[in-house]
Amino acid sequence: MTDHVTKIQPEKVEALEVIKSTFQEQKDFIFTDYRGLTVQQITELRGKLREKQADYKVIKNRYAKLAFQQLEMPDDVADLLVGPTALAMMNDDASAVAKILFDFAKDTPVEIKGALVDGKVFDAPQTEAFSKLPGRDQLIAQLMSTMNAPLQNLVYAMNGVTQKLVRVLQAVADKKAEE
Repeated sequence: MTDHVTKIQPEKVEALEVIKSTFQEQKDFIFTDYRGLTVQQITELRGKLREKQADYKVIKNRYAKLAFQQLEMPDDVADLLVGPTALAMMNDDASAVAKILFDFAKDTPVEIKGALVDGKVFDAPQTEAFSKLPGRDQLIAQLMSTMNAPLQNLVYAMNGVTQKLVRVLQAVADKKAEE
């Protein structure tokens, strides 16, 4: 009996390396089922995602599974790579990208399967809940306003004391002028 020898094709190895390098450049991923989208809709979605510095690509599931496995990502990612899959990949604000995808899915047949954010795998309902959270920039703005509030209150209090003193002095001056 002869042994079966598998020949590794250089094109496939090269394609896997390209996918791995793409995945290494990105931090967060949102997995979608793109079936039923027209070319125009995909182009529109890619344009919206580009505004948030995100890419939207269709990648073969087998290559994506191998790339995630070789990059030592969580094993749960393989569960999201079933059926036709397109990935939204980003480095910055995954919440904003998720919002765009869920808004886009209201009018189109896009289905969000789940996400890989900060090394944690989320299923579709968790990804939807994540999309409803405030974005990174909004959270920073809220934190800064909270940190700024005590200082503003101190300025208002100190300003109020000086205004009262000025009013009292003006009242005394007006009274003396009448006499």
